[in-house]
Amino acid sequence: MRQRLLIVDDESGIVDMMKAYFAAEYEVLAAYSGQEAVRRAQEKPDLILLDINMPGMDGLTVCETIRSHVSCPILFLTARVESADKITGFRAGADDYIVKPFDLDELNARIAAHLRRERRHQKDSAVRFFGELAIDYAARTVTVQGEKVAFSRREFDILELLSLHPGQVFDRDRIYESVWGIDGAGSSDTVMEHIRKIRAKLAAYAVSGNVETVWGCGYRWNG
Repeated sequence: MRQRLLIVDDESGIVDMMKAYFAAEYEVLAAYSGQEAVRRAQEKPDLILLDINMPGMDGLTVCETIRSHVSCPILFLTARVESADKITGFRAGADDYIVKPFDLDELNARIAAHLRRERRHQKDSAVRFFGELAIDYAARTVTVQGEKVAFSRREFDILELLSLHPGQVFDRDRIYESVWGIDGAGSSDTVMEHIRKIRAKLAAYAVSGNVETVWGCGYRWNG
């Protein structure tokens, strides 16, 4: 079964060009607006190419809207190259930036690399090892050198979210919405307390540094 790409851009010429290029290798879905992208994201693409500068709902808003519901790589297509813009995009949940104008062969290679990485993650997702720390996602257990570390349901959910996306920065609002849901009866401030408890429990087993604070942005997993 061919993997599925979702291409999102308000410029139909760019979408048509990429559809023609990738159609031989992938199943290609297309969206020409942010609102349409949100709808088509429900069709479970394996990777999303998402233009930032769209009228109405822009790419950043699309990414923030769908990120809690899709785990596939999201690659931003943009003419923006400022580091502040990149930080904003990564905080929104992007996995990579593709700067316009781009070479289609290079873009294809970047897509293939992200899809390979995603397949490896899926293959390894039952149990992952981070030094002496092991996380069993199916059993929802965490062990250090075989000794079980007790975490609450919410604490494990945060660990799962961060550790399944190593290196990706999650701000408090996104963690809260992913773990408690958009309609959760609380605030993102509770994330800080849960992170503190997670670190304290790991530190009791001489494990530290996995949950890193990215000042002004959020948290990420080092492993």
